[in-house]
Amino acid sequence: QVQPVESGGGLVQAGGSLRLSCAASGRTFSNYAMGWFRQAPGKEREFVAAISWSGARTIYADSVKDRFTLSRDNLKNTLYLQMNSLKPEDTAVYYCAARYPMYGSISATGSDFRYWGQGTQVTVSS
Repeated sequence: QVQPVESGGGLVQAGGSLRLSCAASGRTFSNYAMGWFRQAPGKEREFVAAISWSGARTIYADSVKDRFTLSRDNLKNTLYLQMNSLKPEDTAVYYCAARYPMYGSISATGSDFRYWGQGTQVTVSS
């Protein structure tokens, strides 16, 4: 079992950058595929990016492709989401999640993720 805890959110102007971190407790962090999702006010949660348990493979939503980069450091039990060229439409609460079961394949489907963090707010001003 892992417990994700997000950090790094904040207020940034359009065109700016932020790096979100997700620290996950538990010695088995490296065994889980991980993902980021986001939810804007009045909208449904949507997929942002995901990474395989080894870190060898990543997938991105079309809306963030070429702007966001997902990586992980399994020695530090930490996931990183580098967000560049931010747009006002990126404003949302961002959630880090761990896929279930261990060694599960990479996924963009929220229901495949069992362990969720509390979220971190990202606000992009125009």
